[in-house]
Amino acid sequence: MLTAEHRLRHRDDFTVAFRTGRRAGTRRLVLHWAPTDRAHPTRVGFVVSKAVGGSVQRHRTQRRLRHLAAARLPLLPAEGGLLVVRALPGAAEATSAELGVDVDRGLTRLGLVPGG
Repeated sequence: MLTAEHRLRHRDDFTVAFRTGRRAGTRRLVLHWAPTDRAHPTRVGFVVSKAVGGSVQRHRTQRRLRHLAAARLPLLPAEGGLLVVRALPGAAEATSAELGVDVDRGLTRLGLVPGG
């Protein structure tokens, strides 16, 4: 689970990640990354819109993404940054393993983790 210090909650932080950051996408996800100058740890936020599905599907998708992001948090730069994971409609039908591959692929494309 993501601790409170690693959660992205404020609208302004999401806006910074969307407007000034880099992005990398897959069929099911788009990851936005913006390094920060602040001494805060890396924070992660999620956007799961109604295009993904009904309430149950959206919350299930967000829980799975939050779990995947928490597992990959030690791999992300410790000096601070904002990572926003935006789910696309195909994320609702994907398995957790498929979402994990998409998260890894996006992080690699952003240059945050070594690629393979």
